[in-house]
Amino acid sequence: MKNDLHELAAFAIVAGERSFTRAAARMGVSQSALSHSMRGLERRLGLQLLARTTRSVSPTAAGAALLHELAPALERIERAIADARNQRENPAGRIRLIIPRTATQMVLLPKLARFSRAYPEIVLEVTSSNDPVDLVAGEYDAGVQLGEFIQRDMIAVRVTKEMRLAVVGAPAYFQSHPIPRHPRDLKDHSCVGFRFSNGLYRWEFEKGRKSLTVSPQGPVSFDDPYLVIQAVLDGVGIGTAMEETLKDLIAKGRLVQVLRDWCPSFPGYFLYYPSRRNQPAALVALIDTLRLAD
Repeated sequence: MKNDLHELAAFAIVAGERSFTRAAARMGVSQSALSHSMRGLERRLGLQLLARTTRSVSPTAAGAALLHELAPALERIERAIADARNQRENPAGRIRLIIPRTATQMVLLPKLARFSRAYPEIVLEVTSSNDPVDLVAGEYDAGVQLGEFIQRDMIAVRVTKEMRLAVVGAPAYFQSHPIPRHPRDLKDHSCVGFRFSNGLYRWEFEKGRKSLTVSPQGPVSFDDPYLVIQAVLDGVGIGTAMEETLKDLIAKGRLVQVLRDWCPSFPGYFLYYPSRRNQPAALVALIDTLRLAD
């Protein structure tokens, strides 16, 4: 198929130039090689496509009929190749990005207006998901995820500083429940869980050389971190979210942060993608925009 396509394109050039000499010069091949290629094509098709004399070349009736069907297809192929090259060289086209909602709020939205103004020919298709995904299987160009969830064969670019999980409750909740001083105290509390597709997120704590994991027990769990915090604000129980996203609520006294000394920092979010080689210019532009400045 590859050779047929190459030879069909060569046939169209020969028929258009009506000369092996001019066609060979245009293609950068020898006249004898081009003539041999055309004879091979005619032999495989069982048709004479070109009428040859010592002074001229012209398509036969069969050749003209083939050229009539072939020319639009070759033009579409050339246009598709030009578009592909343009995507490599110019920031344009569509990027499919999968990213947790928290990272969308923290990483993407603050820079989105500037990005869209700088690159008006790029269209982002953003899918929200908290779960780690296989980019290739899901046909995504890139993703954003916590560093611990990114596979080792991915290229990862830091897009946030180190982060910390915050354990919080509403003041009204703590009016009727004691503030937990140790992660083990959480067994006596109503906990609002956060759920991945493969199960409930277990709260991980660490202090010095001590580490502890707690499976939250409570009346409700969500797969959306913002619903977790809304339930916490409504006094349903204690919940967790990224500390950075809760700073204003904590500062205003709408949430009370507990067990802070048991919540160590971790690397944070990274933008990741499958390969460094031949990346489209649109993806390079997104990486450069979201990359955390040194």
